[in-house]
Amino acid sequence: MKKFFQLFTVLLIFISPGIQSQPGFGENLVEIKAYSSFDNVYVDGEFKLAVKLKIKESWHINSDKPKEDFLIASIVSIDTSDNNFKVVKTYYPKAKDYKLSFSETPLSVWDGEVTIGALIKVNENIKPGNYKLIVNFDYQACNDMSCLAPNSVQDTLEINIVEKSAVVNEINQDIFKDVDLSFSQDQKNSTADDDSLTSTLESKGIILGLILVFLGGLALNLTPCVYPLIPITIGYFGGQSEGRTGRLFLMGLLFVLGMSVTYSVIGVVTALSGAVFGALLQNTYVIIAIAAIFIILSLSMFGVYEFKLPNALVAKAGGAKGGLYGAFFMGLTMGIVAAPCIGPFVLGLVTYVAAKADPYYGFLLFFVLALGLGFPYLFLAIFSGKIKKLPRAGEWMEAVKHIFGFILIGMAIYFLLPLLPDSVAGYVLPVYMILVALYLVLIDKLSNNVLGFRIFKIVFSLVLIAVAVYSLIPSKSNSVEWIGYSESISAEYKNNGKPTIIDFYADWCIPCKELDALTFSDPKVIDDSKRFNTFKADMTKSLSPEVESLRKKYSIVGVPTVLVIDSKGNEVNRITGFVNAEEFYSIISKVN
Repeated sequence: MKKFFQLFTVLLIFISPGIQSQPGFGENLVEIKAYSSFDNVYVDGEFKLAVKLKIKESWHINSDKPKEDFLIASIVSIDTSDNNFKVVKTYYPKAKDYKLSFSETPLSVWDGEVTIGALIKVNENIKPGNYKLIVNFDYQACNDMSCLAPNSVQDTLEINIVEKSAVVNEINQDIFKDVDLSFSQDQKNSTADDDSLTSTLESKGIILGLILVFLGGLALNLTPCVYPLIPITIGYFGGQSEGRTGRLFLMGLLFVLGMSVTYSVIGVVTALSGAVFGALLQNTYVIIAIAAIFIILSLSMFGVYEFKLPNALVAKAGGAKGGLYGAFFMGLTMGIVAAPCIGPFVLGLVTYVAAKADPYYGFLLFFVLALGLGFPYLFLAIFSGKIKKLPRAGEWMEAVKHIFGFILIGMAIYFLLPLLPDSVAGYVLPVYMILVALYLVLIDKLSNNVLGFRIFKIVFSLVLIAVAVYSLIPSKSNSVEWIGYSESISAEYKNNGKPTIIDFYADWCIPCKELDALTFSDPKVIDDSKRFNTFKADMTKSLSPEVESLRKKYSIVGVPTVLVIDSKGNEVNRITGFVNAEEFYSIISKVN
């Protein structure tokens, strides 16, 4: 019966010239009107395209996914002959199931007024000026009796291309409110998360959007960059544990606010500038300032000074001790530790804020994101007060503060490593760890009379030495055979018929190091990678012209980013953040 229906419908298409030639059908059966989301569009920028369809009454057109193979799908396309514009992804609205009188099963169709959307990328080499974008819509129409032959209709949209210094305003927002580009039919990589976030934020109210961002911040605590914050937070607030729980709560709140200020400022600046997230960490002066803050904070752990409120405020507070300033400044610094951790969620938020170009709205979103990130540390601050239940001897507490003072100095060294020569950088931190371990065991005698703490200190020191020695041993582990990326090398390998993997990394990026250690060292990944061109693109000095050129060419917003490109030069997957070896292998094993 189904085959009969197929043959019957195809037969109707070709034997119904009388119907097709009737006035009001054919060319005028579907009218389209194209709209842009911006009044001006930047060179190398993106804009949304909306195509509004008006389908003649009593007629339907097949959706983009007809339920029968012999029916023609509706497709929106643009004229790309001049290479000025490219469709990145498309959005087709939800179709309705409609049973025609001659059909055996309901068909997927649209009728009435329908809006289709697309995300359009502008060529980076286009010159500013006015361009005509030809929008084409292919469709097949049916009424309750028969289906017509496939047809097409066009509209021309004028696009004004401007330099990035020009002003760009959003327009036609009433039309675009229902265009959800997160559900792209032709989307092939993980950038779906970015657009899903964008469409979600645009479709939800401000309150629901902020709740979503807050929950995303909470989820960031599962990323490896924030792990160092846990022991440091407990150690820092543990040193303040002689205070009341209420005071610890206030200090924790200031700590979280400090993180929020840092994270939101870095996020907004990098998003609005279009730079790689974390690019501020490549400014020499910023790196030195961060290291100096760590060292200054560490000095308080050694008793060199103590943050205190002004005497007048101390008197009004009933003699409560200081530490509030210290908690806030500690939070400012800890926010920088978390800033380079970028996953698909943060990547989407960065892209969204950059597109909005509204610094106030961007600051609000990143501030709430950082509140979510720092929220668990508020409880860590309060929890650290439980350390009061340990032996109350004064020396053991000072000894604990010394350990965390050394950790803070170690973090200062870590941030300074990119400024040191490569021949030295790999030895500095391990040597420091060994010296700290020897100091704790041989020189620092504080609280050695407490057996439990003395055992802990010895074990901690032995762990430091073991990790340091392991770091100093030349690595013999296997890994993917990477080639340093450059334009000339890329061109040399371009036409060898192989697919390509490009790993965009930075020396300051902790997830990048995890990829190297846990994913790219896996035997299955190594073996399958041999059929790829494998390039590593260094984004460490992200303010340099070379890196800026790379960022623009491949639309890199954060690191790590791994591009997987097939043998025909098409990007088939874009990975942001850490993925384990099994997941990465499943991605590349399907690429030809």
